Amino acid sequence: MNQNLVEFTPRPMKISLLTAALQELTPRELRDADPDRAIEDWLAFSRDVGSPYIQLSAALHPSVSDVPAEAMLDPVANHLDLREPFTPERTGRVLAAMQETGVGLSDLGYFDNMLVADDTARQQKYEFMLRVFDAAVLLGTDAVCGFVGRNYDLEMDQNLEMFEAVFVPLLKEAKARGLTFRVEQCPMPGWTPLDRWHNNIAYAPGPWIALHRICEKHGVGDQFRVHYDPSHSVLMGQDTRSMFQYLKDEGYAFLIDGFHVKGQVIDAKGVSAWGYGGQTLERGDWIDGAPSPNPADLGNAWKKQTALCEHELPGTAKHDPLAYLQNRTVDWLDHQLAARELLDIDPAEIYLVVEHEYPPARIQDVDALKPILAGSVAFTKAIDEAAAAMYALQHEVMPAQGIPVQGFGREAYRS
Repeated sequence: MNQNLVEFTPRPMKISLLTAALQELTPRELRDADPDRAIEDWLAFSRDVGSPYIQLSAALHPSVSDVPAEAMLDPVANHLDLREPFTPERTGRVLAAMQETGVGLSDLGYFDNMLVADDTARQQKYEFMLRVFDAAVLLGTDAVCGFVGRNYDLEMDQNLEMFEAVFVPLLKEAKARGLTFRVEQCPMPGWTPLDRWHNNIAYAPGPWIALHRICEKHGVGDQFRVHYDPSHSVLMGQDTRSMFQYLKDEGYAFLIDGFHVKGQVIDAKGVSAWGYGGQTLERGDWIDGAPSPNPADLGNAWKKQTALCEHELPGTAKHDPLAYLQNRTVDWLDHQLAARELLDIDPAEIYLVVEHEYPPARIQDVDALKPILAGSVAFTKAIDEAAAAMYALQHEVMPAQGIPVQGFGREAYRS
């Protein structure tokens, strides 16, 4: 018997679904009166669409949020209602629903600007994040996903100093609770009507490394990780394989610790009109030479992004090899291969979280949305299983027998 034989053992990732995909699964009047009803309903819905885990969305209640829903491109959801702190009694109810449905938690998500300039608003978000941390501990998950944000009144180097002063203490609170904070890298161009585009300073590998070095100085390097979303890379003209290669080259392949599965489809006409900075003027968010006082007008600031692209729910965009090579949409198969080939991860322990922000399909009708999300979850699972099979075959089984792999494949820095 050939002693060099290696068994074929593909390691697929764990599929999850961000609950903000359907804000009104449980109507507001019901969940305001019965806060944990929304979690129970979402666990059952996730089971029905084939997702074994959820990323449970938390947010400031609309009655106290500093950003009206009308000013958001993708409104957040407070399915984890923390107007009051989570308690052991509430925990027991949610854990019972998890056991009944067979659906677990990948992590909790609270996506907000943690570096906002206003001291009162920032303190409110800080205290709310601590409630999210405490809920994560009670619910038995070990990670929280969110943004770093930016103080728009400061330049980027000044924001690094602010990160050290006000965000590092949050990471120390996470460390005390045994949690990891996974940063999503969306640049959030529409967060402000000002001529600011990178409004989340943790938007790319260069900033991730700079921020991680600050964290290491304060003993919280292990708490700072990245929840990578390829849609934001496409928005900024980047491709996943090259970004992962860069992290590996710089010795930071360990930074990515989870994935949002959301795509982006670039509009070539929009790029021709505005370039990759998006629409810079006459958007409708300024009135008489000043930012409009109307939140609905401020939503037009997102034309910095939407003038040149549109979010994709995985599986809803056409197969387009030319667009893959031009970085105008996500090459999902290579995304999953590159993660295995270049990052320091155990795929079987990584969550692949489907995030739904494709505008025409943002349907608040349960029966209409259910088959759409079921199809996207199935697509994501199938693509990842295909990548897991290719990786196991090409990087484990065949090399053990001295059999060469055919062809060349995509290469970093060559798109």
